[in-house]
Amino acid sequence: MSIQTFKKLLVTGGAGFIGSNFIHFVLATRPVSVINLDCLSYSGNLENLSAIEADERYRFVHGDINDRQLLEDLLKECDAVVHFAAESHVDRSIIDARPFVKSNVMGTQTLLDALRSSGQDKRLVHVSTDEVYGSLPLDKPELKFHEESPIKPNSPYAASKAASDLLVQSYHETFGLDALITRCSNNFGAYQFPEKVIPLFVTNLLEGKKVPLYGDGKNVRDWLHVLDHCEAILTVLEKGQSGEVYNIGGNNERSNLELTQAILQIMGQGPEMIEYVADRLGHDRRYAIDAEKIKRELGWEPTRSSWPEALEETVQWYVDNQDWWRHVKSGAYRDYYQLQYGQRLTTH
Repeated sequence: MSIQTFKKLLVTGGAGFIGSNFIHFVLATRPVSVINLDCLSYSGNLENLSAIEADERYRFVHGDINDRQLLEDLLKECDAVVHFAAESHVDRSIIDARPFVKSNVMGTQTLLDALRSSGQDKRLVHVSTDEVYGSLPLDKPELKFHEESPIKPNSPYAASKAASDLLVQSYHETFGLDALITRCSNNFGAYQFPEKVIPLFVTNLLEGKKVPLYGDGKNVRDWLHVLDHCEAILTVLEKGQSGEVYNIGGNNERSNLELTQAILQIMGQGPEMIEYVADRLGHDRRYAIDAEKIKRELGWEPTRSSWPEALEETVQWYVDNQDWWRHVKSGAYRDYYQLQYGQRLTTH
């Protein structure tokens, strides 16, 4: 197995949850430099990266993934791209799908064209999601998503990610782009925007509020620690076969009710703190990842997603970092850009 090394990475969407964790991880484990391109939409938070702002190997660029000239200029400095930039919240895509098409589909297409214009063979890892596969039945636990599973997205968010995956595959086949795709299960860990279920539930409980549980709570997700995910992405970047798709999972399936009960127990709260709410439109029943390919071909498997220890550590992070999530919930995190760069943030 050949291993590729890189000197400078362009990370798109690096101020978000997974992207910021990836930047921390790669700077801590590899002798590389990173350019972080992020438009700082509502979920982009530069406070996630405050600890490395002084690192000479790191540079932040405020810009849009749809700005082709900017992408072409940045690609001149880099030898690989890890593409996180995307709108990712299913509920928001149900309310308004247009931003998801603009960012996830058109943004990816703009990046692909910029890579074609770069004139050099730069590697692209496109970070996607298991949601492109659709839903699995609850009564057939033996079924899991594998890389050859049909693409059957059920939400506007998942459809936009599926479209971007297909664009990446087409540019590999048509133009010979050195591109790979990863599809992960649900992530958890530090710096997750508190509209997502784990930080939402933890922060609500810290504020004395109930936790909103969709429907009957039986929907099942495979939970993957974000640092396991970052390690897997880096493994794919360095060892993956061009044109391939790699599923990344935590081998950790839990129903939403089981997850809720675990959080309540960790925080010393009872079932009276659950508020059952109307189910999400088109709510997929079960996701489950078969990650045997990445284990067999690249030697990666999760080591940080064990339950309940990993969940307890994640809950404790939000308990210990209340300034961080209170800034997010109040909107004060939006002022960080102006404080650091002397400019008012106008992109929303």
